[in-house]
Amino acid sequence: MDNMKEFFTTLAGEAHVEFEEKRSIFIGHALRTDTEEEAQEYIKKIKKQYNDATHNVSAYTMKNGIIARYSDDGEPQGTSGMPTLDAIRKSGVDNACVVITRYFGGTLLGAGGLVRAYSHTASLVLEAAGIITYEPYSEYELRCGYSEYQKYNAYFCDMGVLIDDTRFEDQVTIRFAVKRRESDQIVTKIKEMSYGRDIPVALGERYDYR
Repeated sequence: MDNMKEFFTTLAGEAHVEFEEKRSIFIGHALRTDTEEEAQEYIKKIKKQYNDATHNVSAYTMKNGIIARYSDDGEPQGTSGMPTLDAIRKSGVDNACVVITRYFGGTLLGAGGLVRAYSHTASLVLEAAGIITYEPYSEYELRCGYSEYQKYNAYFCDMGVLIDDTRFEDQVTIRFAVKRRESDQIVTKIKEMSYGRDIPVALGERYDYR
């Protein structure tokens, strides 16, 4: 997976916030979405949930910003969807979808007021969702004796290694993941600790965090 980016920043979870401006209620919704289908499903879900709203403006970005879509959903062009998309971009996250529901309060906000209201709501909900940074992790499987397992387990704890699975049979089989930039160091250390007897087998790579 040599094409994996060094770091990948996205939303930590789903969030909802509410903001009022001149009696108009803006409800922001945000969720990590890894495909356009997921983003469209999330938009559809929010629109159904708030089908009595005046507008349900949406924006999403993914694949390092190569895919970026937005909808004004009836608001004046350029006053809602694009400011929402800009807020996503400014936050630095990718694979993120934001939907902003508006209930009109009777007072026109003007183009500038709409831009500020949608930008502010988008920023609030992105902050509420939280931001998390993933990086490439290398996955390994290691078979060892029970006495060696105790040493490796202590070492893994010290190094912050992610343990995916441990099986205790005639030998111990450990599946673990380490930051790709630390993988050579950790594999070399295991070989040194076992005098070359125990060699981790590479399984693949994934994005993760610790």
